[in-house]
Amino acid sequence: MSHYLSVVFFKTDAGNEPARNWLKELSREEKKIIGTDIKTVQYGWPIGMPLVKSLHDGLWEIRSELGDRIARTFFTIHNKQIVLLHGIIKKGQKIPKADLELARNRLSKFVREAR
Repeated sequence: MSHYLSVVFFKTDAGNEPARNWLKELSREEKKIIGTDIKTVQYGWPIGMPLVKSLHDGLWEIRSELGDRIARTFFTIHNKQIVLLHGIIKKGQKIPKADLELARNRLSKFVREAR
């Protein structure tokens, strides 16, 4: 029996996968770092700081260090799946409100449709 989580991407009504599209825009090295961090969560869940932080109500962030940049990949866990909702490169100390709201809206939409 496997104890790891599978990884899926949140899909919009139009069929887009925003987190996948965001990842595709990053450099090969940045994709590798974020992918390794996602894999660590996939095989090590539950896992906490410094890699994973709860943003409450089922929303989590994977905190990836990309050398001189910092990435955040927002996700939820549902039916043994990591659902990647949104990703950003942080520019300051705080997560921009718009990005946090977008991740929360995608989480709400996912939860409504998963019922």
